[in-house]
Amino acid sequence: MRRILDALYRATLWASALCLLSIALMVGAQLAGRLIDGALKLVGLEPVGIVILSLAEICSYLLGAASFLALAGTLKAGAHIRVTMAINALGERVRRYVEMWAFGFAAAGAAYMTYQLANFAWVSLRFNEVSTGVIRVPLAYPQAAMAAGAAVLTIALIDELIVVIRSGRPTFRTAEDTVTLSKEG
Repeated sequence: MRRILDALYRATLWASALCLLSIALMVGAQLAGRLIDGALKLVGLEPVGIVILSLAEICSYLLGAASFLALAGTLKAGAHIRVTMAINALGERVRRYVEMWAFGFAAAGAAYMTYQLANFAWVSLRFNEVSTGVIRVPLAYPQAAMAAGAAVLTIALIDELIVVIRSGRPTFRTAEDTVTLSKEG
């Protein structure tokens, strides 16, 4: 089961990276098009007019998808921003219970968010809602990507809750301890 979950977290991180790569490629193509048009104008030729329609809108959908798809993987890697000063002052036993409560509460919140995002995507699909840009993007697709990312985050939070119940230590503490030791050494 551990290998399946880790593969799921890696897959969503790769999907997130692909969204970001798509953004970079589209913005790069748009920039190259503007540079080519500018160079053509400088030499007295007619600009080609290379334009990616609805670029900002499509990039915003990809960025939203990338952000949500990366949540679970970054949680497991210990890359989420957390305030650890207070919890580091606690003893291991108290810290374990605080972390169990935090993961349980966060999992419940993430499950609710997943439900709402999935419902939002379903309604958009059902009513064929599309964006208002030049390229009519069905809104259910970016909404479904966000719901999928939230669902995997919910799974990761439940996974961490089970890990803390079993071992008393979340998986990302190993990454945190590595960073702390490298700073001290």
